[in-house]
Order: sequence, then C-alpha cells, then structure tokens
Amino acid sequence: MASLRIKRVDWLIGVTVLGSMLLVWLVLIGLDAMMQFVRQLGFIGRNGYTLSNAIFYVVVTIPRRMYEMFSFAALIGGLLGLGGLASTGELTALRAAGMSRLRIAVSAVGIVAVLIAGVVVMGETVGPWGDQQAQALQLRLRSGGNLGLTSSGLWARDGERIINAKNSTLRTVGDHSFVQLIDVRVFTLTPDGQQLSRFEQANTAEQVGKQWVLDHVRSTTLDDSGVHSQTFTSERWDSRLDPEILQQSLVQPQYLAIRDLQHIIDYKKKNGENTKPYEIPLWSRVMYPLNVLVLVLCAMPFAFGALRSGGLGKRIFMGMILAIGWYFVQKAIVSFGTVYGIPPLLANVLPALLLVAVAWLYFRKHA
Repeated sequence: MASLRIKRVDWLIGVTVLGSMLLVWLVLIGLDAMMQFVRQLGFIGRNGYTLSNAIFYVVVTIPRRMYEMFSFAALIGGLLGLGGLASTGELTALRAAGMSRLRIAVSAVGIVAVLIAGVVVMGETVGPWGDQQAQALQLRLRSGGNLGLTSSGLWARDGERIINAKNSTLRTVGDHSFVQLIDVRVFTLTPDGQQLSRFEQANTAEQVGKQWVLDHVRSTTLDDSGVHSQTFTSERWDSRLDPEILQQSLVQPQYLAIRDLQHIIDYKKKNGENTKPYEIPLWSRVMYPLNVLVLVLCAMPFAFGALRSGGLGKRIFMGMILAIGWYFVQKAIVSFGTVYGIPPLLANVLPALLLVAVAWLYFRKHA
C-alpha cells in the first residue's frame, strides 16, 4: 500500500502533464470553435440571423467540443508532458532512482482521471443543454421562424394550426428514415386567429407520402352549440410541415445525455422498434472514461522510448499517430460488432480490454 501513496514525484509528473494537457486542450477547442464560427458567419442575414446569434451558437456548443476534444488533449498533453521531462533528463533520474515505468505512467494518467470526472459531468449536463439550444437556433434559421424548440418540446406554425410535440425521434424502416412526433397536440384557430376551434391530441404523428397520420387521436371541436369529442384509431392530417427540416431539429444521438438515450431506448423497446442506433452512442458514453484512460496509458511507452534511443519528437509523433489511429480502429470494431450482432456493450468493451492487455504485457516486460 505504501507504493500507492502519492509522493512529491507524482505531483511533479502530474503538474507537468496537466500544463501540457490544458494548453493542447485550449488550442484544439479554439481551432474547432473558430472554424464553426466562420461557418456560422455565412448564415448571417438569413431569416434574421445575426452576429450575436452566431456567437451564441459557438459559445453554447463549447462544452460539447470540450467533451469531444478531451481524449485527444489528454493523449497529446500526456506525451508532451512526459516528453518534456525526458528532454531535461528528469525521467532518466526518476528511472535511476528506481521508479518503474508503470508508476510514472500511472502518475501521468492520475491527473487525467481527476479531470475526466468533471468532463463526464459536463458532457451529461451542460453539453446536451448547449446542443439543444444551438439546435433550436438553427431550426429557427432554416424554418424562417415557423419552428421552434423549447423545454415543452417542438412547436410549429402551420397556417391556422399550432402544433406541439413533446418529443420526437427518428425511425428507420429498411433504408427509409423518417421523423416520428410523440405526444402530439394540434390547436386549430378560427380564421381571425382569435379563438380555438378544434383541439386534437395523438400518441404519435408520422408522415406517409405527402400526408401525416395521427395515431390514437382524441379530437375535440368547439362551436356555438358546445364541445364535441371523438376518438379515432388513426386520422389523416394535411400539413405543410417539412419533414427534412423536422429531421434537422433532432439532436444527434451522440450528443444526447445518457438519461435521454436510455429514455428513447425504453420507448422504442416498448414499441418493438430497432434500438441499436441509440444503444451504440449510449455505451460509447458509458465507456468514455475507460477508453480515455486506457488510450493515454497505452500511449506512454512512446515517451519512454526516447530515453533509450533518442528521437523524442519522432517517437511522440508516432505515438500520437498510432493512438489516434487506434481511436478510429476502436470505432470500426464497434461498428463491425453492430453489423455482426455483437451486443453494443461487449463491442465497446472489447477494444479497451485488448488495449489493456497490450499495455499490461509491455509494463510487465519493462517493469
């Protein structure tokens, strides 16, 4: 247990890696945000889109960009931090003092583990909220203000009708994908727009051809003689709602929080629908901390290599290329697992376990 106690050298390694990692993180986020800002400038002037809207869009999506870029910042920052210690001979001194490579690597990964807790919390709270705000802004831009997203769901104006859908999801049947509105309310106003003449509530609404079909509908009509209610198993609904714009209103599954993904999966299971498009990002988020820590730990040997044969810059560059390459390999393994029917959880765990085994063999051989 004494060997696990935090020592002064652990602080030295941790602080050095932290400085490099924060710098790399800032650069990556800044470049990504700047490119998105330049893209948003092209929308200024359309449907009242202003410079402040463009700035707002970039600002609210920064938490998501921080979440996405953290793994690369941790990887590159860890290599640069240890590389800096190697270039000054401090890693050589630590090795000469009897500190194992595994202990040095764990000290570097330890600071990543501390930060990743905050990153995960941000990715499950502020990140999804920011993406929803950005998506609502883009939706108003593309629809000319006729569509909007609020905490009460999707709102749309369709002539004399006002439509509210508490939720929406993307359904896939064969090669065809379409939007399904959930818990739908349709308010029909009188021609002068002053009074409500009809109210319809449906479980779902789906587009079929050029029409929408409401499922399990309760229709209430208001006229001079009173209030009249009817129920229908389904009802056709003529609407000019653009399904392509509605599809753009859906936040991409990889940007949703775990609780939202789980809610959608539960809903789709109850209705016998395919849940894999949402299970993959769900388990990717659950495994995110492990994947980042394993990726950083297994990249550390490329910093140690410089102690023996020089060429620090070359070795760090190779380490980054191989580790980033492994990131894409990991994505490919998950995709292949999905195609061949491997459960999403197992498909996400296998790459991390493989990388852990490789790292364990390395550190056991070079203890």
